[in-house]
Amino acid sequence: MRWSERQAQFGAALLDRGGAVPAGLVGPDGLPSAKRFAVYRNNVILGLANGLGEAYPVVKRLVGADFFRAMAAEFAADAPPAGPLMFDYGADFPAFLEGFPPVAELPYLADLARLERAWVEAYHAAEEAPLDPASRQDLAGRDPSGLRLRLHGSLRFVRSDFPVVTIWQAHLPLSEPGPIDLAGGGEAALIARPGAEVALRRLDPAL
Repeated sequence: MRWSERQAQFGAALLDRGGAVPAGLVGPDGLPSAKRFAVYRNNVILGLANGLGEAYPVVKRLVGADFFRAMAAEFAADAPPAGPLMFDYGADFPAFLEGFPPVAELPYLADLARLERAWVEAYHAAEEAPLDPASRQDLAGRDPSGLRLRLHGSLRFVRSDFPVVTIWQAHLPLSEPGPIDLAGGGEAALIARPGAEVALRRLDPAL
């Protein structure tokens, strides 16, 4: 078996929680050990689940740490990282929540996750200088047909039929959650990082 094939087999076995120890993998005694491999497999899944918890802290707070860990493990088993950067991991988690039956009674959860994902993407976007006031004054006298303005690279927009901005703000660390009217209408959010900090602004969802 080629080395690349062995690596692929090992990676697949790590995410198959009921699978056997990969062929040729042995412990210090020269024998395969399902127990040893299960510990390693559990640590990998737990690490991915913890990474998702860092990216989706409000979702985690809403459903509880234990439930989130189990839910994230289900996601991780079917959606391993596609690259080495953990902040890229979990982009498909909102879509996963839409089809995850145990959270069907929380219909806003997927949109809330999209909001948190947009925040992470804005935070890690490449550095770009926004258009400063002096530059805007220089543009005032130019023919607008020749101008090409580009949105800032960190800019993200999220719209929901639910008050996801209110839910997000109410469940941030140090916040005290209060009653929220889910039937009160949807909300939209503009997320960007024009400077050192990510900024989130609530917008009229009709925009």
